[in-house]
Amino acid sequence: MGQEPIQDGKISHPLYLTLKVLPRAIEPDKGEMFLADALSKPVAASGNHDVGGSEEIHCLADLIAEQPDLEAFLIGVLSNAPYLRDLCLMRPERLCAILKDDPVQRIAGLLKDAREIRSETEAALMRDLRLLKQDLALTLGLADIGGAVDLDQVTGGLAGFADAALSASIRFCLTDLANKGKFAPIDPDDPEKQSGFIVLAMGKHGAMELNYSSDIDLIILYDPDMTPITGNGEAPMEFVRMTRRLVKIMQDRTEDGYIFRTDLRLRPDPGATPLAMSVPAALTYYESLGQNWERAALIKARPCAGDIAAGNAFLAEIAPFVWRKYLDFGAIADVQSIKRQIHMHKGHGKIAVAGHNVKLGRGGIREVEFFVQTQQLIAGGRNPALRGRRTLDMLDGLLETSWIKDEARDELREAYVFLRNVEHRIQMLNDEQTQLLPKDQEGLTRIAFLMGFDSYEAFEEAFLGMLRCVQSHYADLFEDEPELSSDLGNLVFTGDDHDPETLETLAGLGFQKPADAANTIKAWHFGRYAATRSTKARERLTELHPVLITALAGTDNADAALRGFDSFLAKLPAGVQLFALLKSNPELLNLLATVMGSAPRMAETVSRRVHVLDTVLDPAFFGAMPSAAEFIVGLDRTLALSRFYEEALDRARIFTQEQYFLIGLRLVSDTLSADKVGHALARLAEVVVDRILTRVEDHVAESHGVVQGGQVAVLAMGKLGGREMTAASDLDMILLYEAPEEVTQSDGARPLAITQYYTRLTQRLVTALSAPTAEGSLYEVDFRLRPSGNAGPLATNLNGFLSYQEKSAWTWEHMALTRARVITATSEGFAEKIEGHLRSTLAKPRDRTKLSNDVRSMRARIDKEKGTKDIWDLKQIPGGLVDIEFLAQFLQLAHAHDNPEILVQGTDQALQNLRNAGVLNSGDADQLLHALRLYHRLTQVLRMALDGKFVPTEAPRGVRDLLLHAAGSPDLTRLELELAEIQTGVRAKFEEIVGKVEVVVEAK
Repeated sequence: MGQEPIQDGKISHPLYLTLKVLPRAIEPDKGEMFLADALSKPVAASGNHDVGGSEEIHCLADLIAEQPDLEAFLIGVLSNAPYLRDLCLMRPERLCAILKDDPVQRIAGLLKDAREIRSETEAALMRDLRLLKQDLALTLGLADIGGAVDLDQVTGGLAGFADAALSASIRFCLTDLANKGKFAPIDPDDPEKQSGFIVLAMGKHGAMELNYSSDIDLIILYDPDMTPITGNGEAPMEFVRMTRRLVKIMQDRTEDGYIFRTDLRLRPDPGATPLAMSVPAALTYYESLGQNWERAALIKARPCAGDIAAGNAFLAEIAPFVWRKYLDFGAIADVQSIKRQIHMHKGHGKIAVAGHNVKLGRGGIREVEFFVQTQQLIAGGRNPALRGRRTLDMLDGLLETSWIKDEARDELREAYVFLRNVEHRIQMLNDEQTQLLPKDQEGLTRIAFLMGFDSYEAFEEAFLGMLRCVQSHYADLFEDEPELSSDLGNLVFTGDDHDPETLETLAGLGFQKPADAANTIKAWHFGRYAATRSTKARERLTELHPVLITALAGTDNADAALRGFDSFLAKLPAGVQLFALLKSNPELLNLLATVMGSAPRMAETVSRRVHVLDTVLDPAFFGAMPSAAEFIVGLDRTLALSRFYEEALDRARIFTQEQYFLIGLRLVSDTLSADKVGHALARLAEVVVDRILTRVEDHVAESHGVVQGGQVAVLAMGKLGGREMTAASDLDMILLYEAPEEVTQSDGARPLAITQYYTRLTQRLVTALSAPTAEGSLYEVDFRLRPSGNAGPLATNLNGFLSYQEKSAWTWEHMALTRARVITATSEGFAEKIEGHLRSTLAKPRDRTKLSNDVRSMRARIDKEKGTKDIWDLKQIPGGLVDIEFLAQFLQLAHAHDNPEILVQGTDQALQNLRNAGVLNSGDADQLLHALRLYHRLTQVLRMALDGKFVPTEAPRGVRDLLLHAAGSPDLTRLELELAEIQTGVRAKFEEIVGKVEVVVEAK
């Protein structure tokens, strides 16, 4: 091809004389037309790459005449690569200079010119650097396609130019800062020196492996102890402001294009930290919160601009974080999350060429890099030879240290170079930051021709062979890690950009907003939550990702379940034990996911009291609902472990919270029907009150002794009495006591009068049940239904209580008394005595008219004070629960004298008894029972799942679905129509039997 010229004392290899690859043109006619356009333009004089000198050079036509292959080469480039074509046609004189020059020497000259730029203004600096970048891109592109430079020279040239452009920009910014009196450089000609301003190149930039359209990933730091900030300047503010300016210089698009898009998101916790971090802050983060994927990223970290010495010192400081002292097999599962779900089964799935992601897809560049980085992390702590940044160098290093065999090194090297070249051809098309192969045949053929293939079919065969080769070696590396294999697809939550296949996986699993889901999961690993602050917790959480995400996706609303789990994590005090527990118990994870999606109130309970999950592991959970006897055995076993009174109260809280949660879990998991929840909650409360009262009596006796011959009983009222409790129910109770007439005080060291003694006992019981301790509280307790209300003593003497009920009680108090039952007593005889008196009081003859008026008046007063039109206020709305309860109580009081068998505490059974006694006809009873049972089922779901008011448009879908299941209704609209109809019918029935309810609005 002619004699090699001499340039600057060295043998020069002009590009046009050293072409090894002549790409076929996809549209030869258009390529010839573009070449003719270039040939027709006047060519300016040029010396070297700095176009504009006076020395004559061969024009394009002369070069083609001298080297006939050049014409075919240019037609192929102009036809196939629009971005390079535009650069060629923009300035044909530059094209001539590039073809005439030795590409290696020209690249070195461009880097030198960029580094030495001394522009006077920011605009001039941006223009000068962009023009040099255009020259570099065209030089590299042509030399790359023509085979005149290898992969290392291409990537090294791009990374070197990024370093040079950053250095020139930093020098300009620091000089400007000095001119403003805020910075005192040690050397004005080299202001970066000892500036304390550190720019770390990460990823491909750090490894000198940049591609054509790559971002440059940077971490920018400053050392506050050494930076010569002066005047009124403050390092944090000035360096953050300077970083913004630096990014603007590098990436803002002007008429001359851009230099490099710049990404600062690899810095520690980018969502919560400034663009430029202080060195101490970064060190603290890596020492306490650094993640394994960040260790992998820091392998390639390199000081590339600014204060290089300070940058090297920082990397030396964090070396123990990156390079562990011992063989670090323990971290492999966590690091593997970068490509955790990569379809590891050999031969799994078909790899398509069209649209394949050359970087992140199966068998792609990332797998080669990860194959290398994982083994570096495992062994690099003990072998400094494995701490290099460049992928190809470290393939050699792994071979030399016997971590891989010759075959693996050779095949992965070949595949890596091939795939990087494919990546570069993709980006030559339109200068787009993408690694996706075109989806159309024409685009794929362009890539094939730019790669030097004669046909798309030949390229396809070679490409698929490389992907399979990489996938095989990658799978071999992790073949002993079965947990890393999954049919889910990618689940990658590391780095800065979202893995596109991960977003596809999440969308396929049912997440409506996969990018939001990915952001949520990524945020867990920045250690912002106490539960994920430790390295061990984050490793355990990473291992949990596949099963956790699958479980959340299996709920009725994956996005809501994930938000619930995120809220749950945010409140957890620690995470290691829970994550290990969930990992080893998938069925527990599925139940927890159900709670997150369906029951925010229960999710809140779990986040505050993680221990409630422990009992789900008991095989008994999956059996029948515990009986009262089983509750007693369980609580007694728990209380027996306590050493003192306060500890007993804490243990009672733990037990009750666990059982409450389990009842709720049975409800949301459909192992306990909603109509049985009230009985289960009441059964639990009875046992707790009984056992706590015993402890309280013993505690009071320690100071005040006992009342000899005295007896105590707790009378349950309201929802507890009627066995209709919900998760939000108070305990309505009355404490009744009786003492022998001859006993006037207790017999302890500090005796108390009888009334005072039982009042003290009741106060202690209220405190024991309702006061919050370190383990929370048990129940809200209400003693206002006692005869004296809030005015008199808490404890009530039995004789006084009976006398009041007989002579002074209001009708509404007797209505309340229909639900009264003894749940604990000193003796069976005392309990029977009380219940006998209750029955006789309720069964006395009554004036039906007066009774009706009293009941209607009471209902009207409630309507006035708490009236609502919200059909989801199932208790208070006209035709709601209160109407049914009042109706049942009215009929019991009206007919108990003649039919004492109708008396029962639960409304449901009361309606059945009234029907059986002929007091209520079957049609009316069935109507009311249907309404009551529906209300109870819906109320149980609402109270268990939610803390506040139910607003259908705002409630989680899981809650709405639970309501529909409880109601047996196909959709919410249908259910609301049914509720409205039922409520209208119940109110009509109430007014038919009791009388019309007239709410009197008082004049103001």
